[in-house]
Amino acid sequence: MKFHTFDFNPRVTAGITAAGFVTPTPIQAQAIPPILQGHDVMGLAQTGTGKTAAFVLPILERLIKGPRSRIRALIIAPTRELAEQIHEAIGTLGRQTRLRSVTVYGGVAINPQINKLRTGVEIVVACPGRLLDHINRRTINLSNLEVLVLDEADRMFDMGFLPDIRKIIKHVPATRQTLLFSATMPEDIRQLVHDVLRSPVTVQVDHSAPASTVAHALYPVDQHQKTALLIELLRHTDIESILIFTRTKHRAKRVGQQLAKAGYRATSLQGNLTQSKRQAALNGFRNGSYQVLVATDIAARGIDVSRISHVINYDMPDTADAYTHRIGRTGRAAKTGDAFTFITREDGAMVRSIERILGKKVERRTLKGFDYKKPAPDRAGVASLPLESQRRREQKKPSPSRTRPDIITRRKRYQVQPVGEADHRGSVHRHPVGSTTHKEQAHKLVPSH
Repeated sequence: MKFHTFDFNPRVTAGITAAGFVTPTPIQAQAIPPILQGHDVMGLAQTGTGKTAAFVLPILERLIKGPRSRIRALIIAPTRELAEQIHEAIGTLGRQTRLRSVTVYGGVAINPQINKLRTGVEIVVACPGRLLDHINRRTINLSNLEVLVLDEADRMFDMGFLPDIRKIIKHVPATRQTLLFSATMPEDIRQLVHDVLRSPVTVQVDHSAPASTVAHALYPVDQHQKTALLIELLRHTDIESILIFTRTKHRAKRVGQQLAKAGYRATSLQGNLTQSKRQAALNGFRNGSYQVLVATDIAARGIDVSRISHVINYDMPDTADAYTHRIGRTGRAAKTGDAFTFITREDGAMVRSIERILGKKVERRTLKGFDYKKPAPDRAGVASLPLESQRRREQKKPSPSRTRPDIITRRKRYQVQPVGEADHRGSVHRHPVGSTTHKEQAHKLVPSH
């Protein structure tokens, strides 16, 4: 099957050719026909299977006919990176159609978005929070909407956006085409499908298992040795383009800095960065300026780089589905890739869950020549010592400075009540020791019990 079998408008076909598309992926082959026929569609497919083009191309085909300068398609995505990725795909595939799109998300000034919306666009790609801001400000008009797309619905659920999605849906026309794409189908998403899609056509492409083009390996290691193992592993790896996942944004920043100090072209992508710095990191990773990108799950959601050779889980993800999302960044477009995961003693249950999804036991690997027995540093930054050595160290410590005994005795014997008269603001005037007032008030010193 080839793309020309869909019989797209010549201007849409020109975009397909410019993008280098020849043969549709399974999700594209199954989803495009019912979307073109106007059906609501629920698509289940992993990241990296080509689902963005699966809904962008039919939208372009539909909107190329009809009025301009009004919002006719709304695509909702969980992160700003994914919103930008979809926006770029629209620009590439729809260059000859002259259809205009705009991205709407938080973390940047709202006024430039308002100005772009006022100029008249046909497609809006938005994150839920900022979209609701525009709706509440009445700076966006969705009354002419024809197509609503909810992309990566499970991730929006994970990020707590489901209530926002339901609020947004109340502001769009009831008569519309709705498309929902998700890698997994938790119960809340099933309920959303039931509520907002009408007799949907379900398209499912290996949604429960990671891509078969990815090789998996586990590296048992203690938490304190992860960075050292990572640097040593990179020295033994043919580096092309590596995406590293951490659990927190602070760890992503730290690991990125440590790799840069070790001589790698590395950067991080995490929530504390401004939008311009996030985009610069992402663009640098895409064009090869950076070999290594360290990111959190949420920050990496919009990464669409076909040449990622390795995904390394510095930290084990929280769920097996998250593992599938992560490693879906490599082995794309029928290319092969590797997924390496560092595991600690606490990760046993998650390892078993991943192996159930893969249907096989994952190979455990050790790196030859790496010192796995190196002790963890203590809080002072000194490596942990054997017990006897620690005792000798404690004996050599100087004793802390002591407070004067006479002052300690006085504190124990007496409880001193405030002496003085309150002024009009309620503060107390202290009288110097030896003054008449002090002697007169000496009875205020009351022995403690």
